[in-house]
Amino acid sequence: MAPETTASSVERFDAVDVIRAKRDGGRLSDDQIDWVIDAYTRGVVAERQMAALAMAIFLNGMDRDEIVRWTDAMIASGERLDFSSALSRPTTDKHSTGGVGDKITLPLAPLVASFGVAVPQLSGRGLGHTGGTLDKLESIPGWRADLSNDEMIAQLESVGAVVCAAGSGLAPADKKLYALRDVTGTVEAIPLIASSIMSKKIAEGTASLVLDVKTGAGAFMSDEADARELARTMVDLGTDAGVRTVALLTDMSAPLGLTVGNALEVRESLEVLAGGGPADVVELTVALAREMLAAAGRTDADVEEALRDGRAMDTWRAMISAQGGDPDAPLPEAAHTLEVRAEAAGRVTGLDAMQVGVAGWRLGAGRSRPGEAVQAGAGVELRRTIGDTVSAGDVLAVLHTDTPERFDRSVEAIDGAWSIEADAPAAERRIVLDRIA
Repeated sequence: MAPETTASSVERFDAVDVIRAKRDGGRLSDDQIDWVIDAYTRGVVAERQMAALAMAIFLNGMDRDEIVRWTDAMIASGERLDFSSALSRPTTDKHSTGGVGDKITLPLAPLVASFGVAVPQLSGRGLGHTGGTLDKLESIPGWRADLSNDEMIAQLESVGAVVCAAGSGLAPADKKLYALRDVTGTVEAIPLIASSIMSKKIAEGTASLVLDVKTGAGAFMSDEADARELARTMVDLGTDAGVRTVALLTDMSAPLGLTVGNALEVRESLEVLAGGGPADVVELTVALAREMLAAAGRTDADVEEALRDGRAMDTWRAMISAQGGDPDAPLPEAAHTLEVRAEAAGRVTGLDAMQVGVAGWRLGAGRSRPGEAVQAGAGVELRRTIGDTVSAGDVLAVLHTDTPERFDRSVEAIDGAWSIEADAPAAERRIVLDRIA
């Protein structure tokens, strides 16, 4: 007698058929998408099969309906938070596609929260030349990134801002697929980037979202047309899911601010919260804060005044303390420094963000593989940036590390990063290039 076949033991689709459909330029059906994400999460679809499908998507793309359904399936793979019933404050969130010196979350979250808005920033760690927000904050003695959902909600209600690690329950299919994309050359697929970011943000349960999509040498999407397409795709995904979503297209041709590295960037963020700081960091922080507050219904908020009068700093201190950090503790400093000097005089007309980011990474500020330790005090302190005049012999940057044997490769990376022209006129750098809604 043949064994009985139960419905639960029979899969609805075959992975090879799904791969072929997209390989041949076809459109995946809703049922195929739901199945392949669920089956991959369960381990029924093998890693090599999902790798083949990811490459087919990279090469042939997805239409809007496919991307929406793929995102929904990623969300359905895990839990979904709902802040509306747990908080008395409206919620708004920000996501950046990442860049060199991008410390904006640090002053931005407490600034927005100082107006009575809840800001749940579920952040990540750095890999390669881009820094991670959690790595920066972990340079503060005692601060912890891992919070339970109950702890996160309690802090949002009492303080208004929380920056913490995303729980494993949010979009687990994305965590698995992201790691696969990283080793199969499919990271840059716009449908997969957009669904990865937006599945987590929608599952997080925020009512509104502002996206900071960067373009330029130091950005994930260096080509402006690609960055614009990514921004448009993510705004559409958020809108379709009922989340008020807007994107700012911003410049990452040069680093943001004058520091690249964990404790160095915290120190610069504190300058912004104290009413100072580099003009580009302040400009972008203020622009994103206005968008977030408008989305949360606070259209008359004076964000510059909140930086000047100390309200944002007070919220920062409360946020850090609530997560076990000591806001008064000295920040770590690297044991060794090295100056990089100009060989010629003139005006700085360009500063390659990628080269600066790689230099910081090689000093120990970043990691080359997940889980690798980073140095809290390592990084690059810029002394000259775009628009500045220099004389031969002036210090362009100071390199910081605990391991001086790293200096040679860091200098190699940053060599030639500054474009210096003898008779160049002063020029303004545009940080916010466009708004996409």
